[in-house]
Amino acid sequence: MSKKIAILALLMVFILNSGFGCKTTKRELEETLKPITLTYWRVFDDSDAFDEIITKYKALHPNININYKKLRLEEYETELLNALAEDRGPDIFSIHNTWIKKYQPKLLPLPESTTLVYPVVTGTIKKETTYQNKTTKSITNKEVRDKFVDVVGRDVILNDEKIYGLPLSVDTLAMYYNKDLFNNAGISKIPNYWNREFLQTVNKLTKHGDKNALIQSGAALGGSTNINRYSDILAILMMQSGTTMIDDTGKVLFNASAGYSTYNPAADALRFYIDFADQTKESYSWNSDLPNSLEMFISGNLGIMFAYSYDLPTIKAQAPKLNFSIAPLPQIEGNPPTNINMANYWVEVVSKKTPHADAAWDFVQFITKEEQAKTYLEKTHRPTALRSLIDLQKNDEEINVFVNQVLTAKSWYRGKNVKAAEDAIAEMINNALIIPSDKLQTVLNTAATKIQQTIY
Repeated sequence: MSKKIAILALLMVFILNSGFGCKTTKRELEETLKPITLTYWRVFDDSDAFDEIITKYKALHPNININYKKLRLEEYETELLNALAEDRGPDIFSIHNTWIKKYQPKLLPLPESTTLVYPVVTGTIKKETTYQNKTTKSITNKEVRDKFVDVVGRDVILNDEKIYGLPLSVDTLAMYYNKDLFNNAGISKIPNYWNREFLQTVNKLTKHGDKNALIQSGAALGGSTNINRYSDILAILMMQSGTTMIDDTGKVLFNASAGYSTYNPAADALRFYIDFADQTKESYSWNSDLPNSLEMFISGNLGIMFAYSYDLPTIKAQAPKLNFSIAPLPQIEGNPPTNINMANYWVEVVSKKTPHADAAWDFVQFITKEEQAKTYLEKTHRPTALRSLIDLQKNDEEINVFVNQVLTAKSWYRGKNVKAAEDAIAEMINNALIIPSDKLQTVLNTAATKIQQTIY
């Protein structure tokens, strides 16, 4: 009998000391409760966007401190790369969704689980706080694809089927329009498609001065460097037309014919785009002498601008009396209609060099869950990356256009040098403007070749 009791006692000791619920030894407790400081680098958002979230996290993990640092966009990547190279980089940082493969060698993929210490309050009359280890399973690939909008899974889960980051929001490209200019031109209907109606709208909004100079532009289309996000605008036109920007093997396919023997969607999209900068065309509304598109919209001399939600605060601050609104991005008219929109967002990632891998990834997963993401989105007024928050944000009149597009948003990998890829697209646009229209495939091939050089 005493032998059985001894075996049961040993079994109880084993159960009590395995998994969550075990009280750690004094040495283990001292080790696991050592203070940890996670350094977190981002752009755009001030620390107050995370104060409430960090307070909640510290309640779960009193020994973990979060050192949040906001950097200017102009200096961010240079400072980040230098810091990582010199082993003084952050544990957690944000990267643009188009940078993920570029940064992959520097990133720690999400582990299958994380183990951290949690405070546990016991007792009814005399309460006592003890600290116990808990191992938590990480979000799975399927859960990422199910919980986040589709573009996220395609971007953050790489070919090795590992997750390299999670986002707090996803922005989309939309159509800003000046209501006063529309009213003065007698335009009552906002164009939904890139069709004849759209061209007529742009024509009515455009005004010429002496020597055909543009004094009011109908739409910021057709140019390159003086149009904000010109590369995204042209890319989404190409994607909507049926162009495969880059295939699964990493080959840039600007010359793909999408299964047709005579029709080239990339050339068709490029031709449509540059016509807005061609003085011989009815749609002529842009040239290289005009100010930057955002500046021109703020000044009230631009009818239509394509931009993301992050431009809203700038417009409101610099032009508080500007009478403007926002409409969905036009689509290719078809039957059945197929919406394709452009995504633009940042992803929270963990450095491969962090000495606190479990804590870093636990924090990233914590802040991107629905409750914390909702807090962040309310403070920053950005569109959600989580499917579960879409219906809630559809009631927000200021950003609901961007939110309504997140389910159909896509992106494309531009190689390890995004700046070089955008420069190649700018050069393609500029060259397309000065060559015969039947030679557009030449400039498409040249741009594809230059971007291909940065892919691997």
